[in-house]
Amino acid sequence: MTGAPSVGAADAEMRDLLLAALPALRAFAFSLTRDPDRSDDLVQDTLVRAWSKADRFQRGTNLTAWLFTILRNLFYSEQRKRRREVEDADGALAARLTTLPDQEAHLELTIFQAALAGLPANQREALVLVGAQNFTYEEAAEICGVAVGTIKSRVSRARARLVEVLGMSGPDDLGTDAATLAALDGA
Repeated sequence: MTGAPSVGAADAEMRDLLLAALPALRAFAFSLTRDPDRSDDLVQDTLVRAWSKADRFQRGTNLTAWLFTILRNLFYSEQRKRRREVEDADGALAARLTTLPDQEAHLELTIFQAALAGLPANQREALVLVGAQNFTYEEAAEICGVAVGTIKSRVSRARARLVEVLGMSGPDDLGTDAATLAALDGA
């Protein structure tokens, strides 16, 4: 019997594609929320939305970019709803920030994370998409719904700001940490 695959086969294929995208979705969600629980919720909401709208996905296009767009839109919708909420009412998060790290690498990572978190959201988002998630400028522009030049500008400004905040003369001041090197590549 030839022809289109059965509905069950299409569902299985979509399920496999969604599962394959999970690590990248989790990393992107965490870069936006900086909270493991919120990022897991965001990924779950993204997968539910993608599954329910799977008929809108055009086969042969970039599924990961489509999922990142869904995740990003859900995140910003959630942010709009949370504007009036107090994130750290009991001071638990602030107390954790004052704890000294046990190792120098942990301290450096904490400093880098703080510098990254201090970037404007649109610059951080562009830098994570291009530097850490390895999207092309064109794919990142599509995910963010802006021009390619805007993404390039945001990434450039983000890299320059990180080098400045971290007190470096350039990327050569960094160690061998792959994530840090990827984020600052081209600074």
